[in-house]
Amino acid sequence: MRNVSQFLIDSKKQQQKLLSVLLDPDKIKIDHFDKLIDQLKNAPIHLILIGGSNGDMSNASSLVAQLKRKLNYPILLFPGHPAHLIDNVDAILFNVLISGNNPDYLINYQVEAMPFIEKNQLETIPNGYMLIDGGRETAVQKVTKTIPLDIENINKIINTALVSQYLGHKTVYLEAGSGANIHVPLTIIKQVAKRIKLPLIVGGGIQTKQQINSIFEAGADVVVIGTAFENNLNFFND
Repeated sequence: MRNVSQFLIDSKKQQQKLLSVLLDPDKIKIDHFDKLIDQLKNAPIHLILIGGSNGDMSNASSLVAQLKRKLNYPILLFPGHPAHLIDNVDAILFNVLISGNNPDYLINYQVEAMPFIEKNQLETIPNGYMLIDGGRETAVQKVTKTIPLDIENINKIINTALVSQYLGHKTVYLEAGSGANIHVPLTIIKQVAKRIKLPLIVGGGIQTKQQINSIFEAGADVVVIGTAFENNLNFFND
């Protein structure tokens, strides 16, 4: 069993940038698993996230089992609700939605998830999850009923990220939301990266390889691609 948290920490120390694909089981048909895995084999990625904001996760365990049989990337569960928990991942990105004031996503769902996590002895990576305004209402915003942080209020974004660090979280995730019009602005990524010592994850609204490179250059340690890969399984080959 690999220690995914240590992998993220060590990669940051070594200045190794990590690219991840976020797979939503609700959007992947079982008969498409083989094609998906073939594309992932040749993709320049380092880890895989599994999850969705409000979808059906009934395929998740089967998807993870097939991924593990044929690939060697760490697989992290990225749950939006305790009902999304499965036991065959390498770790859980244990999200706390620190950008919003919905108690379900600040503590209630984490408490609800604890019996499952304790029973299965799953590695948890406490993650300060921050929703940043991406120019449109996203699924995360709708489901969590929270307001994303205004990109004009950089000081609030920085301070929220610092709160995550001082609370003892292991990672900070700047999320524009699935299908966002724009990704998290580079100026925000630069400022947050300068102020925190934790691995910084950035996702949402990323559509091109050039944007990936720019986000890495701005200071992100992990970049997550979701919708762009869902819409085009040849994204990394084009």
